[in-house]
Amino acid sequence: MRDNGRVTSATRQPETPARTLPPRLIATDLDGTLLRDDKSVSPRTVAALAAAEEAGIEVFFVTGRPARWMDVVSDHVHGHGLAICGNGAAVVDLHGGPGTHRFVKVRELARENALDAVRLLRDAAPGTVYAVEQTYGFNQEPEYPKLHLEVPDVLRSAEELLGPDGPAADEPVLKILAFHPELDPDAFLTLARLAIGDRANVTRSSPSALLEISGPGVSKASTLALCCAERGISHEEVVAFGDMPNDVEMLTWAGRSFAMGNAHPDVVAAASGRTVANNDDGVAVVIERLLTERSRA
Repeated sequence: MRDNGRVTSATRQPETPARTLPPRLIATDLDGTLLRDDKSVSPRTVAALAAAEEAGIEVFFVTGRPARWMDVVSDHVHGHGLAICGNGAAVVDLHGGPGTHRFVKVRELARENALDAVRLLRDAAPGTVYAVEQTYGFNQEPEYPKLHLEVPDVLRSAEELLGPDGPAADEPVLKILAFHPELDPDAFLTLARLAIGDRANVTRSSPSALLEISGPGVSKASTLALCCAERGISHEEVVAFGDMPNDVEMLTWAGRSFAMGNAHPDVVAAASGRTVANNDDGVAVVIERLLTERSRA
């Protein structure tokens, strides 16, 4: 199902004195957050996720990864089995295992907007090269470096890839990736946001100058807000974890949020709390504490 309509603000609204509600949903990023640097999920974290679900707290994986890269956590989904992928561009049912992921919701990047973003960023930052992430396919420009553990389906210019006669023209575009070989990552992000404006949402999760460009208003936060609204869950009942700029909106929106010990400074500033690093099971540390508090209430 494609859905790219307006979302009631995914930015936390001012409210009267804070009240701490018992958590009903845990939203966690993967790379640099739930996963250790070797991309494994530690036994302690596996146990904490299972304990949360057993206690009636839903766990959502909320990641910039595409659906086809979700095998790393497919064995650890419980109950609903849903994950938010592509920085909010898709909600995916992970039940069924590798290769059988079902798209429940798609919030695509319109090709017109994508082409505008490509043009504007090329003008603002000459030397930028692109890849195109679709629901099932991945295509890139010939000059785009080998940054991903896969072989692209097609090598063509971004304009050709996004054109009406391009490959998989009937398949939704989830995001475009923009890489610059020389610019500072944070400077590139700032420049791109100024150049592209409201034509698309621009963020980053890589330590390199690699940007992720999605549809206007599409973010981890806005799609998480949609999923919570469908469940009657308020932002005050959400606990979120993250480490990079693509997590900032989600951490700001959630009632309680935790920056990892290894987090980007912008993430630390956005979160309401902090935990230890991903390699030290920072997500599990907080979940264990939350469950202990819940048992004592």
